[in-house]
Amino acid sequence: MNDTPDLAFPARQMERMLTEMGSFRDEMGVQTASIARLDAMLARSDATQALMLAEIRAIRDQITRMNDRIRKLEDAP
Repeated sequence: MNDTPDLAFPARQMERMLTEMGSFRDEMGVQTASIARLDAMLARSDATQALMLAEIRAIRDQITRMNDRIRKLEDAP
């Protein structure tokens, strides 16, 4: 049996750990980009819903005024 320490084993382990850390870093970048995209999409969705609600309210108001005018014409002698 050889009593001299073999430094190749810790070097291989360190290389493996650095490789895994790089992989984790890459995966974290992908996850962060995906979450940022989903967050932006949700923000746009909220804005779109707010605009659609405003449009629906404007259409409702327009129809209400039109119905009022029609009722006045119907009630006229």
